[in-house]
Amino acid sequence: MAKAYWIAAYRSVRDPQALAAYAKLALPALEAAGGRFLARGLPARVYEGGLAQRTVLIEFESLAQALAAHDSPAYQEALRALGDAVERDLRIVEGA
Repeated sequence: MAKAYWIAAYRSVRDPQALAAYAKLALPALEAAGGRFLARGLPARVYEGGLAQRTVLIEFESLAQALAAHDSPAYQEALRALGDAVERDLRIVEGA
């Protein structure tokens, strides 16, 4: 079975305190759902029209697990804490 990945790119952060509150809830919620944080932070370098924006990469054992993590009550609570504090692009991609 192919693994799955959450890829989140933060275009802008309007409220760093709300983002910190989200992170405090999201990290344990996603780890409890089987997520493993592979990378997070600003890029060391960008190429080919890329943007220097915060990026987070999380690995899950399956697409079903990645989707369930997003829909879990614990992660939904984290999203409520986040509110509209950020503009981000979140994708869930199945591994090759």
